[in-house]
Amino acid sequence: MEQIDAIRAFATLGQTGRLSVFRLLMRFAPQGVRPTEIAQSLSLKPNTLSHYLSDLTACGLVTQRREGRSLYYAVDIGHARALIDYLALDLGRARPDLLPHLQRTTPMSKSAFNVLFICSGNSARSIFAEALMRDLGKGNFTAYSAGLHPNSQLNPFALEVLARNGHATEGMRSKHISEFQTPDAPVMDFVFTVCDTSAAEECPPWPGQPMTGHWGLPDPVKATGTDAEKALVFARTYGALRRRIAAFAELPFESLSRLSLQQRIDQIGTDADAKDSAQ
Repeated sequence: MEQIDAIRAFATLGQTGRLSVFRLLMRFAPQGVRPTEIAQSLSLKPNTLSHYLSDLTACGLVTQRREGRSLYYAVDIGHARALIDYLALDLGRARPDLLPHLQRTTPMSKSAFNVLFICSGNSARSIFAEALMRDLGKGNFTAYSAGLHPNSQLNPFALEVLARNGHATEGMRSKHISEFQTPDAPVMDFVFTVCDTSAAEECPPWPGQPMTGHWGLPDPVKATGTDAEKALVFARTYGALRRRIAAFAELPFESLSRLSLQQRIDQIGTDADAKDSAQ
């Protein structure tokens, strides 16, 4: 559903009378109801009900059909489903704690999970995360990274930190997020944002409804001072991400439901933020 359509639908439902009519029609869905029966059930004046039905029809939530002399109004199930999907999948990013009753309770089980890390430039933080996930994941994860506005090359301070910690960097490069939004792109199981900018940017929902987390960190590329001071900022950023990813890689995926796993992902970010602030 397009944003403008969602706004119209939410605005239409944001009034007591129209919402009451829609609730009544939902109880009869997919069958239709005649206006006289709606007015009688809700104690509405005919002209008032006419306005409500006109508004609901105009925004696509309700359809009308004529059978002989009678006019029937019914919920457009497809449009209503699109609105709910927009709220749960687009705005809510399919978080299992928003819809626990609709999520599977069985643990996630795969030989290897696809994990994508997103930041603004894809030259330091998400590159750190990609290398860490690849090397700490013990073969259980395939790691990727991308940027919303990627730089032309990786940051030299970031490359130095990775090399010093024993991570191979051959073949690593800055990538635009669009590389992972094509039909033939890998289907992600987890998508993490590692900077505040990337979490705030508008991104479409990911296919397959991957689990998401926000482990935001300040951009070390913006550090000022001497080269030694800048290098220290990069080293601290690497250390902060290492703590998060090491904790994530050790989770017992085979025994956690999606809801429990989401709670663990959120907790990792919260606990790590507290440790980072204390240092």
